[in-house]
Amino acid sequence: MRTILLEEHFTSPGFLTGPGKQFITRLRGRGPRAAEVADQLQDVGAGRIALMDAAGVDMQVLSLNAPGVEQADAAEQLSSAVESNDFVAEAVKNNTKRFAAFAALPVAMPDKAAEELDRRVRQQGFKGTLINGHTRGRYLDDRFFSPILERAEALGVPIYIHPTMPPKAVVEASYGGFSEPVTEMFAMAGWGWHIETSVHVLRMILGGVFDRYPKLQVVIGHLGEGIPFMLPRLNKNMPKELTKLERPLGAYLRENVHYTFGGFNFPGTFLNLLLEVGAERIMFSADHPYGSMEEAQAFLKQLPLTAADRERITHGNAEALLGV
Repeated sequence: MRTILLEEHFTSPGFLTGPGKQFITRLRGRGPRAAEVADQLQDVGAGRIALMDAAGVDMQVLSLNAPGVEQADAAEQLSSAVESNDFVAEAVKNNTKRFAAFAALPVAMPDKAAEELDRRVRQQGFKGTLINGHTRGRYLDDRFFSPILERAEALGVPIYIHPTMPPKAVVEASYGGFSEPVTEMFAMAGWGWHIETSVHVLRMILGGVFDRYPKLQVVIGHLGEGIPFMLPRLNKNMPKELTKLERPLGAYLRENVHYTFGGFNFPGTFLNLLLEVGAERIMFSADHPYGSMEEAQAFLKQLPLTAADRERITHGNAEALLGV
């Protein structure tokens, strides 16, 4: 059975000397395994393919590693996005059956970002874009970003929203007061990253993004960033009479949002997502190189799924959404 992974990361040379420099320095200082991850992020060739072969993975959809370019100055966003897109385009060109890519975009310059997305999709076959959360406190419900949303809908490609650190004021107010390591993990992969992303998606819905662009599709990872657990509550307590939206809030979460694993190999969490949105909205991912492709495969194989649903999640939904 074909296996396609959607949240798999890389770093480019320009990213490592630009907006990703501080990140990669901190990562390498966290021990041998973290240093190995840093090395694997740079490999978009034979070494990565060997790991995919060992895990029985057919394709990775590559995306620039967090924090991406979103927190940089506008000019640096543009140059870094172009450099990283050039880098990954070459990797895809060299291994068209094994790699596809999401584009990085200079979101602080929405018109330029729309042009970059258009060029990469039409000329090089990119499958959409991955955006790392807010841009210095501005979220995609802000009409400032309309050119990006409009172009993605017109091109028929999704926007993958990846977590990023909450705005500084939020980190200080909600996650501060502990040791630096505890605050950092609390604000990032322990909790804050996921809540930040779920808030971002809900802002897009409540801000009318999907009423203005009804065909736009968004992807989020980590089995829904906590949204599936809260979906019935959100739908009940925020009815159309309150939101003034065209559809119930839950409809947007089931019709405009797709969900991937992203290293969340937790049976109960998966089953909650499955019950709330259905197998047609779930796609596979491992969060390579942070997560193990072998462990992700083993987790998927033991889930209580029908053969048809397993095929949808493993490859069918990604093929339909991305055309891979």
